[in-house]
Amino acid sequence: MPYAEVEPGVIRARIARGEDVFLLDVREPSEVAEWAYPFGVHIPLGQLGDRLGELPEGTTIVVACHSGSRSAFAANALSEAGWTAENLAGGAIAWVATEPES
Repeated sequence: MPYAEVEPGVIRARIARGEDVFLLDVREPSEVAEWAYPFGVHIPLGQLGDRLGELPEGTTIVVACHSGSRSAFAANALSEAGWTAENLAGGAIAWVATEPES
Protein backbone atom coordinates (compact mmCIF):
# COMPACT_ATOMS: atom_id res chain seq x y z
CA MET A 1 0.00 0.00 0.00
CA PRO A 2 1.65 3.26 -1.08
CA TYR A 3 -0.21 5.33 1.53
CA ALA A 4 -0.74 5.09 5.28
CA GLU A 5 -4.02 4.68 7.13
CA VAL A 6 -4.39 7.21 9.94
CA GLU A 7 -6.95 7.27 12.75
CA PRO A 8 -9.03 10.39 13.51
CA GLY A 9 -7.40 10.80 16.94
CA VAL A 10 -3.97 11.04 15.33
CA ILE A 11 -5.15 13.86 13.06
CA ARG A 12 -6.82 15.67 15.95
CA ALA A 13 -3.56 15.44 17.93
CA ARG A 14 -1.57 16.86 15.00
CA ILE A 15 -4.00 19.77 14.69
CA ALA A 16 -3.89 20.37 18.47
CA ARG A 17 -0.07 20.51 18.32
CA GLY A 18 -0.32 23.14 15.61
CA GLU A 19 1.07 20.92 12.86
CA ASP A 20 0.26 21.88 9.29
CA VAL A 21 -2.43 19.33 8.38
CA PHE A 22 -3.90 19.46 4.87
CA LEU A 23 -7.17 17.55 5.15
CA LEU A 24 -8.60 16.90 1.69
CA ASP A 25 -12.31 16.06 1.70
CA VAL A 26 -13.23 14.17 -1.50
CA ARG A 27 -16.94 13.78 -0.73
CA GLU A 28 -19.74 15.19 -2.87
CA PRO A 29 -21.03 18.73 -2.18
CA SER A 30 -24.30 17.42 -0.70
CA GLU A 31 -22.35 15.37 1.85
CA VAL A 32 -20.23 18.36 2.83
CA ALA A 33 -23.38 20.48 3.20
CA GLU A 34 -24.65 18.00 5.82
CA TRP A 35 -21.39 17.94 7.81
CA ALA A 36 -17.95 19.35 7.09
CA TYR A 37 -14.57 18.32 8.46
CA PRO A 38 -12.94 21.00 10.59
CA PHE A 39 -10.07 22.49 8.57
CA GLY A 40 -11.08 20.42 5.53
CA VAL A 41 -10.45 21.51 1.94
CA HIS A 42 -13.21 20.21 -0.31
CA ILE A 43 -12.44 18.86 -3.77
CA PRO A 44 -14.91 16.17 -4.91
CA LEU A 45 -13.21 12.96 -6.05
CA GLY A 46 -14.54 13.38 -9.59
CA GLN A 47 -12.81 16.77 -9.87
CA LEU A 48 -9.53 15.85 -8.19
CA GLY A 49 -7.62 15.09 -11.40
CA ASP A 50 -8.43 18.52 -12.81
CA ARG A 51 -7.63 20.36 -9.57
CA LEU A 52 -4.27 18.88 -8.55
CA GLY A 53 -2.73 22.34 -8.81
CA GLU A 54 -4.68 23.31 -5.68
CA LEU A 55 -2.81 20.75 -3.56
CA PRO A 56 0.27 21.75 -1.59
CA GLU A 57 3.64 20.27 -2.44
CA GLY A 58 5.90 19.05 0.34
CA THR A 59 3.00 18.56 2.77
CA THR A 60 1.33 15.29 3.68
CA ILE A 61 -2.22 15.22 2.38
CA VAL A 62 -4.75 13.47 4.61
CA VAL A 63 -7.60 12.35 2.37
CA ALA A 64 -11.06 11.89 3.86
CA CYS A 65 -14.51 10.87 2.70
CA HIS A 66 -17.62 9.37 4.33
CA SER A 67 -16.36 5.89 5.19
CA GLY A 68 -12.78 5.68 3.92
CA SER A 69 -13.24 3.99 0.51
CA ARG A 70 -13.20 6.94 -1.86
CA SER A 71 -10.43 8.55 0.16
CA ALA A 72 -8.37 5.33 -0.06
CA PHE A 73 -8.71 5.46 -3.85
CA ALA A 74 -7.67 9.15 -3.87
CA ALA A 75 -4.77 8.58 -1.42
CA ASN A 76 -3.49 5.78 -3.63
CA ALA A 77 -3.72 7.93 -6.78
CA LEU A 78 -2.01 10.88 -5.07
CA SER A 79 0.77 8.63 -3.75
CA GLU A 80 1.36 7.21 -7.22
CA ALA A 81 1.48 10.80 -8.59
CA GLY A 82 4.22 11.76 -6.12
CA TRP A 83 2.40 13.27 -3.14
CA THR A 84 2.73 11.91 0.38
CA ALA A 85 -0.83 10.91 1.23
CA GLU A 86 -2.64 9.28 4.12
CA ASN A 87 -6.15 7.90 4.24
CA LEU A 88 -8.39 8.87 7.16
CA ALA A 89 -9.45 5.45 8.42
CA GLY A 90 -13.22 5.18 8.67
CA GLY A 91 -13.82 8.63 7.21
CA ALA A 92 -16.50 10.93 8.58
CA ILE A 93 -18.22 8.03 10.30
CA ALA A 94 -15.13 7.34 12.43
CA TRP A 95 -14.36 11.05 12.92
CA VAL A 96 -17.82 11.76 14.38
CA ALA A 97 -17.92 8.51 16.40
CA THR A 98 -14.59 9.29 18.08
CA GLU A 99 -15.14 13.02 18.58
CA PRO A 100 -14.36 13.98 22.17
CA GLU A 101 -17.20 15.36 24.25
CA SER A 102 -17.02 19.14 24.66
